[in-house]
Amino acid sequence: MEEQLTVAHFNDANERITKLKTYLDIDARREKLAELEVQSTAPGFWDDNKVAQAMLKQAKEEKSLIDPWDAAFSELSDLRELYEMSVEEGDTESIKELGDSFDHLLHVIDKLEFIRKLSGEDDRANAVITIHSGAGGTESCDWASMLYNMYTRWLDRNGFKYIVHDYTDGDEAGLKGATLEIEGEYAYGHLKSECGVHRLVRISPFDSSARRHTSFASVFTYPVSEDVEDYVIEDKDVRVDTYRASGAGGQHINKTDSAVRMTHIPTNIVVQCQNERSQIKNREACMKMLKARVKQHYKEEEEARRQDKMEDKKKIEWGSQIRSYVLHPYNMVKDHRTGYETSNTSGVLDGDIDGFIESYLLEF
Repeated sequence: MEEQLTVAHFNDANERITKLKTYLDIDARREKLAELEVQSTAPGFWDDNKVAQAMLKQAKEEKSLIDPWDAAFSELSDLRELYEMSVEEGDTESIKELGDSFDHLLHVIDKLEFIRKLSGEDDRANAVITIHSGAGGTESCDWASMLYNMYTRWLDRNGFKYIVHDYTDGDEAGLKGATLEIEGEYAYGHLKSECGVHRLVRISPFDSSARRHTSFASVFTYPVSEDVEDYVIEDKDVRVDTYRASGAGGQHINKTDSAVRMTHIPTNIVVQCQNERSQIKNREACMKMLKARVKQHYKEEEEARRQDKMEDKKKIEWGSQIRSYVLHPYNMVKDHRTGYETSNTSGVLDGDIDGFIESYLLEF
């Protein structure tokens, strides 16, 4: 901590922790957790394994908020006591050393305040993110590949696990499309901010005249909840196509029709998977993604109907972008929904997108 600790710092931290107790409804969560723990020790708890697992999952979720809040509250009390003793003894060196511990406390509080913003119904769920190149041929395929690298680096940095279900190379460079399934707590809550059209302005590395080009790529995210397997899609509403997988995967992947594409006829939603060598496994993964996406589609449609409006589908072209990445004639990445911007374009493209995610959650 750069500045000297004062009573005002502790009062401010105490105010934030007190507000979090209300915002996170800690007391109600304690009651619910106690109830779940009693039920988990009751005879016959494991008679219905599915119900039991759901209850244990809910207990884990309650503890994931209660425990860090308790730890923050206890740490604040301990630090304040040490601070008051150090002030009374005139021990300025100890007060200075307490600054590092206080910084850690503030980090915990910041994290809790961020989690509070992830209160949507599906925010805790795993997620699927798809990236598609837009108008612009090789330029847009290269841009889609840059976005793919940006997101995978962010995922690696934040400890999320992911599976690449589909990766279709561009004709000359980059990629036409990719689909990743992300596993981790609050995966969808973080990545829902990325849904939309992303615009890149730069001097093209593919243009011998070194002219400035504008490229587009679309990103779509949707949640994959644990109950998605129970979602029913009629067989008659699904068209299944198989084809030879492309890209990395060894000799086998290019010799058999292992890749699977599924189309939900009523909504025209299409998903595909070529990650597995087995067509059966690709079918299973594809159906899981299709159920999740169709479920999300109808949910969003119902929400829009309640608002008495339906948003028009945006084309992957001019005027519909959510974010612009300008590398020439200046460096700037700007989110057009929130106004958040940064000149650190290299950092953003290397996966530093937390500022954009946080500003979106604050705004929406």
